Amino acid sequence: MSARNDARAEERARRLITGALDGELSPAERGELESMLDRHPALREELQRLRRVKEVTESMALRPASEEVWRDYWASVYSRIERGIGWVLLSLGAIVLVSYGVWMAVSDVIADTEMPWYIKAGLLAVTVGGVILLVSVLREKVFVWRRQRYKDVDL
Repeated sequence: MSARNDARAEERARRLITGALDGELSPAERGELESMLDRHPALREELQRLRRVKEVTESMALRPASEEVWRDYWASVYSRIERGIGWVLLSLGAIVLVSYGVWMAVSDVIADTEMPWYIKAGLLAVTVGGVILLVSVLREKVFVWRRQRYKDVDL
């Protein structure tokens, strides 16, 4: 039971120390903390150490980034957005154009009135899916080729 009381007292002391550092203690709590500090010199040392840490951290400031760093950052963000939009538009355009070309090639099959509608829908789904996969694979190959580190190394 004594260990539990010690743990509670230590927790209470830490809360009071934190409150003192933040300037949030009531007069009664300040008196309680002072009596704890008088009884336990280690707590007073900890409070002093934490006050020094607080002073140091409050006086610290980040060094502002140079103009060159900001210029490089915004150029990088702009380039990524620009290239992303470019790839999306190129992919969509390729999908539309290749799909149209394939559609024209199979339009006679689709125009056949005797063929059931679900066969026509399946043919359309396979065609459009194939075109999307083709464009996706080509885009991935270009992406990997541009970033391959050892493309000029002969084995």
